[in-house]
Amino acid sequence: MMKPEEDLPDYSKDDDSADLLEMRVPMEHGGLRLDQALVKLFPEYSRSRLQDWIEQGLVTVNGTAGSVKQKVWGGETICVSPQIHPSEQPYVAEDIPLDIVYEDNDILVINKPVGLVVHPGSGNWQGTLLNALLHHAPQLAEVPRAGIVHRLDKDTSGLMVVAKTLIAQTALVRQMQSRSVKREYLALVWGELDYGGVIDLPIGRHPSQRVKMAVIQGGKEAVTHYSVEANFPSCTLLRCRLETGRTHQIRVHLTHNGHPLIGDSVYQKGVQKCALPLRELLNNFPRQALHATKLALEHPVTGEWLEWHAPLPEDMEQLLDQIDEASHGIA
Repeated sequence: MMKPEEDLPDYSKDDDSADLLEMRVPMEHGGLRLDQALVKLFPEYSRSRLQDWIEQGLVTVNGTAGSVKQKVWGGETICVSPQIHPSEQPYVAEDIPLDIVYEDNDILVINKPVGLVVHPGSGNWQGTLLNALLHHAPQLAEVPRAGIVHRLDKDTSGLMVVAKTLIAQTALVRQMQSRSVKREYLALVWGELDYGGVIDLPIGRHPSQRVKMAVIQGGKEAVTHYSVEANFPSCTLLRCRLETGRTHQIRVHLTHNGHPLIGDSVYQKGVQKCALPLRELLNNFPRQALHATKLALEHPVTGEWLEWHAPLPEDMEQLLDQIDEASHGIA
């Protein structure tokens, strides 16, 4: 690596920065795009990360901020100010309120609100349940994933169990794998049903839309039991019991069955037709109407059978009240 020249600008670094990288472009790389040249000059970093640094203004060519598509011709001085990726940094404890339903020395049961992401990931490196758990119980920093053993989608509310020790986490994971943990959800779906049933169809990643899951041949086994909880015009409140815990399982199974969840912008195709007084109300509900209402399991240390219930959150209760009121105008 070459030493910086005196006439190059002074690059200050914050705590997330690594050492400044500098190199001249060899003549044999002339004609390459800047991102292509960087891959050859700094092979220890991925191309996507180098492109991100270019777009963030962290790469200069002869002292001027570069662009991904600009070409280099050889001889230019390239300076890169690497930034540590959030996924490579320790997770930070954050003072985020938790609705704690139960807690002892081994486990913690929370009622997750709508909008709270469970685990840090792309676009959500802070403000998650994991960050909140580290603040509430700092010892969770010593437990993988801060004790999280299962997840709920960001816009699904309801009950989750968290292990506070490695021993408890191991026991809970084994219960999940043996399907002895009982989980029930309340789901408001499109269409009027007067019967229950079982959906036993494999689920895997959607073949062309990678953000979605789908019922596909060769997918993982997925079993959902459902029964009618309440009937409404144009929609039905279902109680769903999971045997398995696949990503988006209830949402995928019910959509495949012809009854997508109210408010599910990922799996619901366009605006749904329904009675006029309900049309705007149901089509504009801002999240999938899904709530984890019941959780039951064997305590990982004492062996005692425990069960918790969480009533519908305010937004779903309000929606049902509005449906009931609007339905009076339907002949």
